[in-house]
Amino acid sequence: MENSNKNSNSTKLARTVSANGLVLPVIGQGCWNIGDDPAKSTDEEASLRLGVSLGMNLIDTAEMYGDGASEELVGRAMRGIPRSEYMICTKVLPHNAGKERIFKSCDASLRRLRTDYIDLYLLHWRGDIPLEETVFCMEELVRTGKIRRWGVSNFDVADMEELMAVPGGENCAVDQVLYNLGSRGIEFDLLPWLKSRGIAVMAYCPLAQKGTLRRMSYDFEKNDVLRKVADKYGVTIWQIMLAFTIRGGGVMAIPKAANPAHVRENRAAADIVISAEDWALLDSVFWPPTSKMHLDIE
Repeated sequence: MENSNKNSNSTKLARTVSANGLVLPVIGQGCWNIGDDPAKSTDEEASLRLGVSLGMNLIDTAEMYGDGASEELVGRAMRGIPRSEYMICTKVLPHNAGKERIFKSCDASLRRLRTDYIDLYLLHWRGDIPLEETVFCMEELVRTGKIRRWGVSNFDVADMEELMAVPGGENCAVDQVLYNLGSRGIEFDLLPWLKSRGIAVMAYCPLAQKGTLRRMSYDFEKNDVLRKVADKYGVTIWQIMLAFTIRGGGVMAIPKAANPAHVRENRAAADIVISAEDWALLDSVFWPPTSKMHLDIE
């Protein structure tokens, strides 16, 4: 099921993140809610292809998204693009992350994605199956070549410490968590913990779903300070928010990319350079954490 080797015009982002040795682009493409509506599939597929051509060559999906419909759309979108020019991250549901189901789940994802291997395979969130069993299975999938690396999602520091105590746990490449300008709790402890161990943060909802994320108390579009900073640099407030998530290294962002205009806007955010003075200005409105906070999960 390997994709064909037609020529592609894809480029690479100059800024990258190391995920326990796996090099990731600083901005990728998220597929949450992509593939749900067949009427939108043509634009969604074109957007993903455009993103890859612009260097945002990691595509994030999950078996849960649309009960596999998102993975199927990714598989269709990537037809004709050499497999070496893009990376796929997908996620296994907690109840499928044990010896009885994970291998079938992985095979099903591979079929839907129309590929022979997955670059990053994540445990979507922690469930009842022991971490030791899940890690054993992940390592077996690496050994057989079905996945290149594995990681987790929605793990806080205590979860990560428990994971590190499991044989093979040190091979975890990423922790995918909710992180944006209005949700900064990971900066207090989780982010430095992960960076010190070479484990990348993959930030989902970096734009807080354009301010519609249900737990957000901020109205980003009406925030005068955010608007002032965006106007100063001649960009949108959403580009400032995306630039925020990737500013300090060790973090890559996976904004949703459902149409070409948004794809280009996301890509341009990787090149925005904000002064320390303006970051401090944003800190005065969107406060960094001063104590341990519960991990936000969407």
